[in-house]
Amino acid sequence: MASSLALDERALILAPPQLAADTARLLASAGIESQCTLDIANLHACLIEGAALVIIAEQHFSNGPSVPLQGFIDQQPSWSDLPILLIMDLADTATRPSHPPDGNLMQLLCPLDDGQVLQLARIAQRNRRHQYRARDQLSALQQRMDARSQEQHSNELARTQIRKMEAVGQLAGGIAHDFNNLLTSIGGSFELIERRLNKGRSDSLEGILRMGQEAVSRAGKLTHRLLAFSSRQSLHSQRVDLSALLESKRLNAGLTHSVTLQLQVPNDLWAVEADDGQLREALDNLLLNACEAMPTGGLLRIEASNQHIQAKQFADGALNSGDYLRLRIIDNGQGMSQSTLEHAFEPFFSTKPVGQGIGLGLSMVYGFSKQSHGHVTLQSKIGHGTQVDLYLPRHVGEAMPKRPALAPVPDSTGHNVLVVEDDPHVRQLLCQALSEDGFPCQTAANANEALQILRSSQRIDLLVSDVGLPGMNGRQLAEIARTLRPRLPVLFITGYAETAMAREGFLGAGMHLICKPFELKQLQAQVTQILGKP
Repeated sequence: MASSLALDERALILAPPQLAADTARLLASAGIESQCTLDIANLHACLIEGAALVIIAEQHFSNGPSVPLQGFIDQQPSWSDLPILLIMDLADTATRPSHPPDGNLMQLLCPLDDGQVLQLARIAQRNRRHQYRARDQLSALQQRMDARSQEQHSNELARTQIRKMEAVGQLAGGIAHDFNNLLTSIGGSFELIERRLNKGRSDSLEGILRMGQEAVSRAGKLTHRLLAFSSRQSLHSQRVDLSALLESKRLNAGLTHSVTLQLQVPNDLWAVEADDGQLREALDNLLLNACEAMPTGGLLRIEASNQHIQAKQFADGALNSGDYLRLRIIDNGQGMSQSTLEHAFEPFFSTKPVGQGIGLGLSMVYGFSKQSHGHVTLQSKIGHGTQVDLYLPRHVGEAMPKRPALAPVPDSTGHNVLVVEDDPHVRQLLCQALSEDGFPCQTAANANEALQILRSSQRIDLLVSDVGLPGMNGRQLAEIARTLRPRLPVLFITGYAETAMAREGFLGAGMHLICKPFELKQLQAQVTQILGKP
């Protein structure tokens, strides 16, 4: 097979046999390679392989335009303009209509002048070579652009990875800083208690215990906000009437005296689908941020409105098309710079002095909005205040009836509890606490151990199980337990579990959920509510 270079330099000839042969010999004498083709279809096939020019007799278009040839001409790349030498017989043209293609045509009149044929062939070949150079230059330019684009993409990926690692570092550093403080309080409290007990003293232990308990409470709030940011908290999604949350008296109670509240809530405001408690906390965080942005006072505007959202309204596809309630909070405080805005939703990012905030307020609002299938946007400018827009989905349908409180079971009922928890210290603590409260306990470290007990003849009146067990999780364990003991009540405990994030889709009849960290008295109250007093 001829090389692609030779094919690109050749002339293709389509003419009556004798004329084609004569033209080929003439071109060969001048060093121009050529190939005679049989018909339009053969010419088209050769063109696809490559050619510098085409020499074609006009009579091949007497029956109408050539669709294959015109199609090839029309579909040429931007650098290509194939030269076509059209052999015309004026006597034939006068008697027969002709339909030559539209393109880069040059005319050769019969009888052919050898000098003119060679001159036009060389011009066509030279022009075609210019086109090939343009093709090669465009190809080289495209390669450089692709390489630069790839380099930019790689650099952007590297910058993104650096930003991610910086965010992770900031998160890890923030957690470590806050938990070091909390552990110091908790560990110090235990140490002081131990010292006094070793000396036989019990005076003033209440104050020391209170310090440790307060540190545990702060740790619980910290993990709660981290779960909120990661959209992994356990939510009880329900119908919430925002008008009740936006009562002027309630809002003013949380504002500083120098801040003036301006409230705009329409009478036909839609109810939203959200967790009531988390929505209250998100609103309180936004109000606190607004007040802190106006240390010397100012105007705080809160506007609630119904919004029909189209997905294209948000370039990043943050919201699906549908009905939403928009809660807009505007302050005329100090405002934020662009660099601050870019990090505002990151956990532990704060512009406040050390000790005046841990930077989890906005990150909690961000995570809550995402987990609630909503969205939050932030606009701000130095000296022009800040505007926060929180979007929450509209509640459709009637409010779900509240689940009736369980009536305490008569005291004659059994109170035997099976605790399934993979952490040995938590397992021991729960079992000891329940036993002291009058609830005899058995323990299992995983679902397989629990099933061995459940398949035995031992009496079990309540299954208390962690959700995030290794292997088979707590929810799967409960399903099997219900096949073995159909009416067995279940109390799930969880610190973080993706499957337990939406309670209404996770809990079946006779199932309950309590989130870590919890006080032992909360556990005792929940178990007593299910089984009755021991």
